[in-house]
Amino acid sequence: MVAGGLQPPPMEEEEEALRSQGRGVIFILDDAQLEVAQVGKTYQLLNCDDHATYLRKHNKDPALYRPDICHQALLNILDSPLNKAGKIKAVYVRTHKNVLFSINPKTRIPRTIKRFSGLMVQLLQKLSIRATNGPDKLMKVIKGPVTKYLPLDCKRVGFSFAAAKHVAIHEYVAAIDDDKPVVFVVGAFAHGRIDAPWVDEELNVSEYPLSAAYCISRITNAFEMKWNIV
Repeated sequence: MVAGGLQPPPMEEEEEALRSQGRGVIFILDDAQLEVAQVGKTYQLLNCDDHATYLRKHNKDPALYRPDICHQALLNILDSPLNKAGKIKAVYVRTHKNVLFSINPKTRIPRTIKRFSGLMVQLLQKLSIRATNGPDKLMKVIKGPVTKYLPLDCKRVGFSFAAAKHVAIHEYVAAIDDDKPVVFVVGAFAHGRIDAPWVDEELNVSEYPLSAAYCISRITNAFEMKWNIV
């Protein structure tokens, strides 16, 4: 039993649901710097702007604490026409502390980083967020690894500026088999490389380093063009 009497659903149910979905896109945001700590009398989501003194006091590098990266990436995923057309089948986030949670693609997350931070504090403490107008869980902490929730026949693609394979994302997406779901793993950190040795391949989609949000925009735009979503 988890905090608040809530339990994550059986992993088998989510696996079976994903396997039967067919065409679609799954996003995984990897290594997101989402860490909650008690600062003063309240629990807060740590960030480099508001908690620099606290972080240095605890021998942590403030520059690494960028929850805004995950926030902007999620806004790009969930606000995209691709998602509104029902083509994004699942969204997962793995934090730097190796906490894994899923987000219902129908979720409308807060627009501001302050409200998003409050929501993340609630999620990481209570382990789930329910819809205000019903029993559905919009976000929930689940047991890893994330590969347990991916369709068996999916294509798994990671992104890295250091990847040896350079592609034009629109050409790459155009050549993908529509009969199988595809999983994209994007880093949600300021600096580093995704920790996903299970991907089928890693791609470099620009000669310049891209933010997570812009990389996701390129992916969603490519699928929207391919599937005539306007």
